[in-house]
Amino acid sequence: MIIIDKLKPKFWDHHDVASGPYKSLFNFRRKWNLVVLLTSSVTLIPLLFMTWLEYKITLRAARSEIRIQTSRSVSETYQAVSYFLSGHKLAIDFILEDNTYEDLQNKKRLASIFQSLRKGDAGDFIDIGIIDAKGRQKSYVGPYNLKNADYCNKKCFKEVTKRGMYISDLTIGSRHLKHLAMAIKHDLPDGSFFIIMATLDAKRINKLLPQPEFNKGSDAFIVNKNGQLQTQSRFYGDVLTQLPLSIPPFSDKVKVFETADKQGTELFAGYVYIPATPFILMIVSQKEKLMEPWHNVRLRFFVFLAASIIIILCVIIGMATYLVNKIYTADQKRIVALHEVEYSDKLASIGRLASGVAHEINNPLAIINEKAGFMKDMFTLQQIYEQDPKLTGLADSILASVKRCRDITRRLLNFARHMEINVEIVNLRDVINEIIAFLKKEAERRSIEIVIDIPDDLPQLESDQGNLHQIFLNIINNAFAALSDGGRLEIGVSHETDDFVIVTFKDTGYGIPQEDLKRIFEPFFTTKFGQGGTGLGLSITYGLVEEMGGKISVTSQLNEGSCFNIQLPLKTENKKMQNSE
Repeated sequence: MIIIDKLKPKFWDHHDVASGPYKSLFNFRRKWNLVVLLTSSVTLIPLLFMTWLEYKITLRAARSEIRIQTSRSVSETYQAVSYFLSGHKLAIDFILEDNTYEDLQNKKRLASIFQSLRKGDAGDFIDIGIIDAKGRQKSYVGPYNLKNADYCNKKCFKEVTKRGMYISDLTIGSRHLKHLAMAIKHDLPDGSFFIIMATLDAKRINKLLPQPEFNKGSDAFIVNKNGQLQTQSRFYGDVLTQLPLSIPPFSDKVKVFETADKQGTELFAGYVYIPATPFILMIVSQKEKLMEPWHNVRLRFFVFLAASIIIILCVIIGMATYLVNKIYTADQKRIVALHEVEYSDKLASIGRLASGVAHEINNPLAIINEKAGFMKDMFTLQQIYEQDPKLTGLADSILASVKRCRDITRRLLNFARHMEINVEIVNLRDVINEIIAFLKKEAERRSIEIVIDIPDDLPQLESDQGNLHQIFLNIINNAFAALSDGGRLEIGVSHETDDFVIVTFKDTGYGIPQEDLKRIFEPFFTTKFGQGGTGLGLSITYGLVEEMGGKISVTSQLNEGSCFNIQLPLKTENKKMQNSE
C-alpha cells in the first residue's frame, strides 16, 4: 500500500466540491483514464491486428512449407521404390525376350540366369521359377524345394493370369523370410502361355525409405490396401502390423492431408498409390514436431510483442500522468490565484468597511471626549464637585474608555491601510503586539498562555507591514486551532545574522503527522475538513514569505506540538511593484 501511495499521482483522489454541475470537467482521474484508453487503443489495436495477421500468414506459410516438404519426400521415395520395382520387372522382361520357354525350363540355363541376376541386383532375388499354363512349376532355382509345386489355386496365379503381371503383398510364408513375389505372364505362339515368378527380398525396400534420422518427428512406410504394414514403421510397429490410421482414397499423384491417430496426435500425412502393386507409400509427420521451429520463433515473437506492449503502456501511462498532472497543477494554480484574488478582495472590502466604521466611530468619540473633558474641567472649577471623587472618577472612566476606543479604531485603520503594498520601516514588536491584541480575548476565554520573547536590541525591518500582519495572523490562528484549552504559545524573535531575523511560533498542540509535514504548505491541503478549514492559510503564508525573500519551515511531533520558523530579511524589495513596472 505504501508503494501504491507513492506511485499514485496527486490528482488521483482529487474531488472538486465546488465544481457544481461541471464535475466531469474537473474529474482528472477520468481524463487520465480517457487519455490512456484512447492512446492505448489507437496504438495497440493496429499493432495487435498486424500481429494477428502476421501470425495467420506465417502459420499458413509454415503449414504450406510442411506440405511441400512432405510432398517432396513422398515423391522422392516413390521414385526410388518405383525404380526398384521397375528395374526388377525390366530384368525379368529381358530374360523373357532373350530366352525361349524351352531354355527357361532348362535348370542349368535358369541357374545361370539366376546367378547373373543375383550379381547385378546385389542379391535382391531370392529364387526364380517357371510355371506353365496349368499352374505347375516346371523349373525352379532357389534355396527351397519348390519344383513341381502347384499354383493353380494360388492368388498369385489367378491374378497374373488375369492381368499379365502381379506383385504380391509382403508375406513370410513357408520360407520364414519377409519377401514379395513378382510374376509376369508370357504368351506363346501356340496360344498358350507360361509365367516367370521371382521372389524379392523386402529388406531392400526398407533401405529405400527415408531413415528415422531424416526427421525426428516423421515416419516413412509402405502399407497395403488392407492396412497391413509392408515395411517396418517407426511409430506403428513391425511388418504385417495393422496400421492404426485410415487408408486414404486412391490417388496416383502425391497428396498431403492432415489427420490424427487414435491417440489424438495430429499428423501431416503424404501418400501415393504405387501403380501395378498393392502398395501405398506413406510418410506421416507429427505436427507438433514439425511446427516446433515455428513455435520457437512464435514464442520469441510473442515475448518481443509483450515487451513492446509493456513499454508502450508504460510510456502512455507516464505521458498521460505527466500531462494530466500538468493540467491539474495549472488548475490548482488557477484556483489558488482566484482564491487569492477573492481573499484579497475580501480583505480589501473588510479594510474599507473597517476604515468607514473607524471614521464613523471617531466622530462621536471626539464629541464624547470633548464633552467628558469639559465636564471634568467644570468639576474642578466648582469646589462642591471637586471634592466629590466619585464624579471625578466617572469622568476619568469615560475618558479612558474613549482612549481605548481610539486605540481599537487606530488598529482598524492600520489594518485597512495594509491592504495595499507598502515597504516601510517596521517594528516587529509592535506588529506582533497588534496581532496579539486582536486575539487576546479568545486567548483569555480559552486559557491559552501566550509568551512573547523579543530582545530589546532587535533591528527594525524594511518590509510590508500588511503582509507581516497576514503571515503572523495565519500562523497564530493555525496554532490556536491546534491548541486545546489551557495550552501554551511561545513567540520568539532572534537576530542571528546581519541580514535576517528569525521569528519562531511554538505551540503545545496535537502536532502534525510526519506523512502530512511534506504537504503542509500545499494549496487546499487541510486536516480540518468540515471544520472551516480551506487549506489556503499556510499556502498563502508560504507564498508571502517567499515573495518577501524569506523562508518558512516547520517541525512537529504528534501530541507534543509544532514549531514554525520564519526567516525574514531585514530589507525587502517590493517585488510586486517591480513586476508591474
